[in-house]
Amino acid sequence: MLLFDIENWTEIFSSIKKNKLRTFLTGFSISWGIFMFCILLSSGNGLRNGLASNFGSRSVNSVQYWGRSTSIPHEGLPSKRSIKLDEKDLHLLKTQVPEADNISPMILRNLSISYQNYNTSNSSIEGVYPNYLNINGIKIKENSGRFINDFDLKEKRKVMVINERLCKILFREEDPIGKLILAGGLSYTVIGVFEEDSWGNDEKAYVPFTTAQLLYNNGSGIHDISFTVNGLNTKAENEAFEEDFRGKLSILHLFNSKDKRAIGIWNQLSRFLEFNGMFNAISAFIWIIGIGTLLAGMIGVSNIMLITVRERTREIGIRKALGARPSAILGSILLESVFITSIFGYIGMFLGVGLGELVNTALSSPGMEGLAQAFKNPTIDVNIAVGAMLVLIFSGLIAGYFPALRAVKISPVEAMRAE
Repeated sequence: MLLFDIENWTEIFSSIKKNKLRTFLTGFSISWGIFMFCILLSSGNGLRNGLASNFGSRSVNSVQYWGRSTSIPHEGLPSKRSIKLDEKDLHLLKTQVPEADNISPMILRNLSISYQNYNTSNSSIEGVYPNYLNINGIKIKENSGRFINDFDLKEKRKVMVINERLCKILFREEDPIGKLILAGGLSYTVIGVFEEDSWGNDEKAYVPFTTAQLLYNNGSGIHDISFTVNGLNTKAENEAFEEDFRGKLSILHLFNSKDKRAIGIWNQLSRFLEFNGMFNAISAFIWIIGIGTLLAGMIGVSNIMLITVRERTREIGIRKALGARPSAILGSILLESVFITSIFGYIGMFLGVGLGELVNTALSSPGMEGLAQAFKNPTIDVNIAVGAMLVLIFSGLIAGYFPALRAVKISPVEAMRAE
């Protein structure tokens, strides 16, 4: 078999040794093409991941709204009238907004939290439903309790789920689960510790909505309402939804539907779609440049293969005159090409992927947090790099196959006359 023929490999290494410049040019074309392709895609992925991290762990299809003050008189009602959310808003979302899912009202407070001799000056406390876990991408740490459940909500339990930062401040190395802490002078039992990628680095905690409403909002009223939306895939669909939703709220709360100040709406999906559209254009540009670089490498390989076959036409004639079969000659030339391009392709891929991993490691070091936020995890899927290398190898084979086939079909006498 050609691949395991020792004499054939001896001949290949002899040919490489005699044609060092040709071998170097072939290898450099492969290595450079794969290396630049990996660097461009790694950079694109780093930029995309950095921009995406600005959304935090919160669901990209989430919406949050709250009441503000009207700026336009409406049907005899004055301007500067406060809009307050209540149970009717929840009923509206459940019955008239089919796109809404995972609905959670919210009560927001800033309180001092303490445990024994440790305390915080100002911590964010949010009263929420259990399904808020899905809206805000909250993850309970392994072996660190649980999130709020329906029983907590129904029985108005004074329980609290705290984030990692608050846990470290209050408990140091002590297990917080089951411990009593004071929040604004009221005691709560810690039932869980959560992880959450979000803006800032503040102490944060969640309590059952019904508990917060009873203790901090006189048993009624809602500060904010969060929910996720389904079935909106384009910017136009999202804008139409937001306009229709604002119109329904204007009827419920008696304000002019054109009054943008009456209700504050944070539409995460709108910003995500804008980001996605912008980055798709950037990503397309990066792929065009990357493929262009790859094509340059393919052309380089193709040209080197053509030169290789031309240089070896005389050699082919001699080998044929000595009785070598055309298939063996052709296989030897192509095997040499595959060997060279595979070795140098792997070097280019290793350097490209390795540089991405090296930059990723550097970004995770102390003092690089700001840059890491904008340029995050600049790595590339190895399968893509391997695929690009195989494309280059295949292109070289195709480029060299037909000239080599034509050369082996020439009679030995004519081949030996070739210059």
